[in-house]
Amino acid sequence: MPNQPRQPEAPRNTFCGQTRREFLWDAGGAFTSVALAGLLGSDGFLAGQAMAADGTTVLANPLQSRPAMLPGRAKSVIFLFMYGGPSQVDTFDYKPKLYGLDGRTIDIKTKGRGGEKTQGRVVGPKWNFAPRGECGKMVSELFPHVGQCVDDIAFIHSMYAESPLHGSAMLMMNSGRILSGSPCLGSWVNYGLGSVNENLPGFVVMLDETGGPISGAKNWSSGFMPASYQGTVLRPQGVPILDLEAPADLNQRTQRQILDHLQELNERHRKPRVENSELAARIASYELAFRMQQHAPEAVDLSSEPRETHELYGLDRERTAPFGRKCLMARRLVERGVRFIQVYSGGNHNDANWDAHGDLKKNHEYHAGNTDLPIAGLLRDLKRRGLLDETLVVWGGEFGRQPTAEYAEGTGRDHNSAGFTMWMAGGGIKGGISVGSTDELGNEAVENRFHVKQLHATILHQLGLDPNALTYFHGGLDQKLVGVEGAQPIHQLIA
Repeated sequence: MPNQPRQPEAPRNTFCGQTRREFLWDAGGAFTSVALAGLLGSDGFLAGQAMAADGTTVLANPLQSRPAMLPGRAKSVIFLFMYGGPSQVDTFDYKPKLYGLDGRTIDIKTKGRGGEKTQGRVVGPKWNFAPRGECGKMVSELFPHVGQCVDDIAFIHSMYAESPLHGSAMLMMNSGRILSGSPCLGSWVNYGLGSVNENLPGFVVMLDETGGPISGAKNWSSGFMPASYQGTVLRPQGVPILDLEAPADLNQRTQRQILDHLQELNERHRKPRVENSELAARIASYELAFRMQQHAPEAVDLSSEPRETHELYGLDRERTAPFGRKCLMARRLVERGVRFIQVYSGGNHNDANWDAHGDLKKNHEYHAGNTDLPIAGLLRDLKRRGLLDETLVVWGGEFGRQPTAEYAEGTGRDHNSAGFTMWMAGGGIKGGISVGSTDELGNEAVENRFHVKQLHATILHQLGLDPNALTYFHGGLDQKLVGVEGAQPIHQLIA
C-alpha cells in the first residue's frame, strides 16, 4: 500500500486542534440560550412553551412558587448548625447532680466514637446555670445573651439518633438518613414550596471560615432530586457565589450567540423580526447569570445596615464579627424570600468545631463566645422587624456529648447520640417552654423521646408541608424526608 500523506500532529493537550477550554466552550456555550429560551417562554415572548415528550404537557419551572399543603406559620427557616456536637449538660440541659459527682467513676452505659462502655469518670459541668427570662429556664453562663431570649425559645431536651459518628450523624440531621445520596432538608423545602425569588438561590449554605464540615457537600446535596434543589454555598465576604462571574471576554460573545439563537427562534415561529436593540434589551434582562451577579452581591452587602444593627450582631467585635455577618446575612436573605438558610458554626476538624474531645472548657468557651451575641442579635432583629413569627430558627448540632470523660485524664467528652438538646424559635413555635428530658446525668433521653425525623416533621409542618404526604418517586418508592414509615411533628412545640 502506498504511503499516505502524514497529517500534522495536533499540539499536545488539544482535541481536534482545540484546547480543552475551547472545545468545552464550543460544545457547551449555547446552553446559556437554553436557559434564556425558558425564561422568555414563561414571559410570553416566544410563541411556544417548553413541552414534555408527549408534545402536550407544559413543563413547569421546578422552582416555581407553589401553595402550601397546610396553613403553615413559617415562610423561611434559618438552621444554626453547631457542627461537632455541643454538650447539652454544659449549655441548656441543667443536671445539678453532675456537680457533686465530678471526678468519680460510676457505672454508666455510653456509646461514642470509642465504642460502648459500661463505666466512666464523671466530668461535672464547668459553668454555672441560672434561671433566665420570665419562664425561669436554667441556662449556662456560656450563653448570657441567648439566655435573655429564652421566652421566645422552645427547648427539646430528649433528641436522639442512631449514629454517634460525625459523618453519618451529620447526614441524618441534614437528610434524615445515615447514608449519603438522599436530598437534604433544604432541598425538600424547595421541592415542596418552590422559590419566591428568581434572583437568589432558594437554599443557601454559609460555612465556617475554618472550612466545611465532614462529608462536605453531601450535607447540602439534592440527592436523587434534580440539582436545581441543592444548596448553594454563599460566602459572607468577597465574591458571594463562586464561579458566577463570567470571563472578561465572554459577555459580548455570549450575547452574540443568544442573539443569533433568538433570531432563529423568531423565524421558526414566524414571528416578526425585532430590532437588534430590542432583542439586546431582552437578552440583558433575562440572562440569568447577570441577574445573579446583580442581586447576590446586594444581598450580602451589609454597608447599608445602620451602626446599631452591626453592634446588635457583634460586627463591631473581632471575635463575634464572622458569625455575626452570617447571621445578619441570613436575616437579609429571609427578607428577600430565600426559603432555607443553613449557617455553620465550626468547621474543619478537632477544636475548630464543637468536638470537645480534649479541653472542654477551652473548646466551648471559644465557640459559645463566637456565637452567643450574634444568635441573640438575630432573634431580636427578627422579632422587632415582625419576621420572627414567619421565620423558624433552629439551633443544634449532629448530636450531644457524654456526661463522662473520654480519656483517663482531662475534661473532654465523647459523642452522644442517645440524648441531646436542640431548640427552636419563631415560625409558630411556643416560646419559654421545654419538652422531653434526659436522665439525671444527661446521658440518655428518657421522657418524651424525639427522633431527628420528628424534628424534620415539625419543620416541614410549620412551613405548611405535610411530612407524610410530601413525596418524591425514586427507586420504586414514594420517598419522604421522614422515611417510608413516616413521622409526626412534635405537637407540644406548636403554638
